[in-house]
Amino acid sequence: MKVILQQDVKGQGKKGQMVEVSEGYARNFLLPRKLAIAATADAINTMNLKEKARKAEEARQKAEAEATAEKLKECMVKLTAKAGNGGRLFGAVTTKEISDGLRQQFGIDIPKQKLVLDEPIKAFGSYQVKAKLGFEVNGTVYVSVFEEK
Repeated sequence: MKVILQQDVKGQGKKGQMVEVSEGYARNFLLPRKLAIAATADAINTMNLKEKARKAEEARQKAEAEATAEKLKECMVKLTAKAGNGGRLFGAVTTKEISDGLRQQFGIDIPKQKLVLDEPIKAFGSYQVKAKLGFEVNGTVYVSVFEEK
């Protein structure tokens, strides 16, 4: 019996896939638990439309990520921090501060989880921070840290 999975089912497949299962498994397990629906013509057509919509949304998000990566090339985030002797910062500049600086200075909203610091920023100067924007698109955020007066 052919069914379309409504959720991921271990050993069978992922959500949205059409799979062939035994009739008893479908009737006694998958269908009552709403894990799958019978593969009728309407259900197959709906599945195809959802897949097409998902691909279009994915393409839109990838284009958006590439546009954001292009915008980041022209942005230099300027941050200030308190420091002690020798130009060493009290604490470190975090990805949250960089994300907030991007939002305030340039209106670019990148969540702090997508910014990758190789090592903490603990001194004044210019740095390059990698931004993982999704869909295998990476950008670089340029950050300058100045002394707070």
